[in-house]
Amino acid sequence: MSKLFAFSGSDDFCPGGSIYPNLKESSLFLYPNQDVYFPPCKRYRISAPFVFAGGKFEQKKPSIEVLPDECLFEIFRRLPGGQERSTCACVSKRWLTLVSNIRRDEISDNKTPQASDLEHENTDKKGGVSSEDVDLDVEGDGYLSRSLDGKKATDIRLASIAVGTASRGGLGKLFIRGSKSRHGVTTVGLRAISRGCPSLRVLSLWNLSSVGDEGLCEIANGCHQLEKLDLCHCPSITDKSLLAVAKGCPNLTDLTIEGCANIGNEGLQAIARSCPNLKSVSIKDCPLAGDQGVASLLSSASYSLTKVKLQALNITDVSLAVIGHYGKAVTDLSLTSLPNVSEKGFWVMGNGHGLQKLKSFTVTSCRGATDSGLEAVGKGCPNLKQLCLSKCPFLSDKGLSSLAKAAGSLECLQLEECHRISQFGFFCSLINCGAKLKVISFANCLGIKDLNSGLPPLSPCESLRSLSIHNCPGFGDASLFALGKLCPQLQHVELCGLHGITDAGVLLLLESCEAGLLKVNLSGCVNLSDKVVQTISNLHGWTLELLNLDGCKISDASLVAIAKNCQLLTDLDISKCTITDSGIAALAYFNPINLQILSVSGCSMVSDKSLPSLGKLGETLLGLNLQQCKAISSRAVELLTEQLWRFPSSGMICYYFLSLTMGVGFFMAEFP
Repeated sequence: MSKLFAFSGSDDFCPGGSIYPNLKESSLFLYPNQDVYFPPCKRYRISAPFVFAGGKFEQKKPSIEVLPDECLFEIFRRLPGGQERSTCACVSKRWLTLVSNIRRDEISDNKTPQASDLEHENTDKKGGVSSEDVDLDVEGDGYLSRSLDGKKATDIRLASIAVGTASRGGLGKLFIRGSKSRHGVTTVGLRAISRGCPSLRVLSLWNLSSVGDEGLCEIANGCHQLEKLDLCHCPSITDKSLLAVAKGCPNLTDLTIEGCANIGNEGLQAIARSCPNLKSVSIKDCPLAGDQGVASLLSSASYSLTKVKLQALNITDVSLAVIGHYGKAVTDLSLTSLPNVSEKGFWVMGNGHGLQKLKSFTVTSCRGATDSGLEAVGKGCPNLKQLCLSKCPFLSDKGLSSLAKAAGSLECLQLEECHRISQFGFFCSLINCGAKLKVISFANCLGIKDLNSGLPPLSPCESLRSLSIHNCPGFGDASLFALGKLCPQLQHVELCGLHGITDAGVLLLLESCEAGLLKVNLSGCVNLSDKVVQTISNLHGWTLELLNLDGCKISDASLVAIAKNCQLLTDLDISKCTITDSGIAALAYFNPINLQILSVSGCSMVSDKSLPSLGKLGETLLGLNLQQCKAISSRAVELLTEQLWRFPSSGMICYYFLSLTMGVGFFMAEFP
């Protein structure tokens, strides 16, 4: 063995004397035939010793790093608990990868028989459960939830999740929203999840082009408790993955597939054969999915399937016939953009007598949704409560009236962009829906025109509580007058974007409401003035909670009326109105008002003078919108932020966010 060099105080190498007080100390000779020098350090975090050889210092690789992966794997799986394995995983990516690939059944129990017997003896004496049993129970629960979005969705993070959650309750839900990053999720990350998280019950994969069949097969082989699978825009996943899921995850109850171009009938049929407990199925924009796959899913889970959503598929009338016959447990059905489904399909579905439990039915952009087809559905679904029809070009007044009459249990009727529906169809549906109708909503129906003559005497619809008319340009004062007579128990009124209504029509409706309005939305009704707001405040101020006057012709007089009469008001929107600082002051200093949300966006005459008033209102506000208030300076907003940062009276701390994207904006978010 070569000699160790001892340097004197005059040497340049180490001033102050010899670096080795005792040259014969055996602990210095760590490696044979080499001179080893460890520099002094407070915390020994150096990754390897420095070796003096050949006239220079070299860093020697630590002894543990020369061990092959197989040896390290055996060491890690013999560690006593999950916390120790998590600690080791923090050392390096290599160790993390190894630890994350340990399956639950590969973890070795290091207890000797004597120790095990002693533990059972102590457990019996104490009448409790051993610590090891508790650890295993906690690891198997699977109540933790993790979500990775964008650039955070990587294999390293998935491996960390697999290791870290194992000893903290087990991973139950995992949501991954990918990106176009080069370091996105691959098979490696999903393999770590499959081996470290056998308790996984919910898996959602969105926009993961790098994940293919191999990764999902790993999940299927390791996560047998999987109940909910959501695949959205994963182009590399094919039927092979669904075959593996069907084989390995028989407890699957929820299946969502969207934008997966390589998933077709074979995979859906496999799920149908092996997963009889399906409760929810949603398939969208999968060109290879046809009648064979969809029909198999629906028929195999006839008594368990409750929710069905089919959109942009190449299915025909056959699939609708299967729904009508086998959908014995279906309560929610949504059909969207099915170009190959005809009127016959809807007619057969309605006459199949299988949809007896159907409560919610949504049809969008289906050319087969005609008068006779929808009438058959109404007759065949006696418990139908909610009906949403959108972009149905062949639905007429006659069909809507017949449908409303056939669906005697209907509580909510929503129509959007059904341009063949006129005022006659609107009022006939209102009258024929029976005594259970609570909500009616019409949006963007261009065929609706105002009444030219009054309606004959009709019995009022006492059950209706919510009326919503959006952007139907033909809707006018005469229609509002008729509605006032028919619907005296309204509590929610939304009249948005109706340029044809005036104060006269709205006043007639307001005066007819006997129950007291809770929510009123008049946004975009440019012909309404202070008179309407004053009437609302006088007649319904004792119940009013929400008032939206965005774009109406109101002034400070309306705010004075609101402040005097609307003590329960929590949400007020007066954006783009001609109010001034005086109106804000009236809102703040009249009778105490419990406003939580206030929007004055686009009110150009509200200036810095409103700062004290806004500060007063801030004692109860949770949200304040001052966007595009050009007369309010940034300095005023900063002062308001400082003033309202803390609310001693309510004991809450609020956070204010300043947005200058489109003018001055100011928002609050409540923190507990």
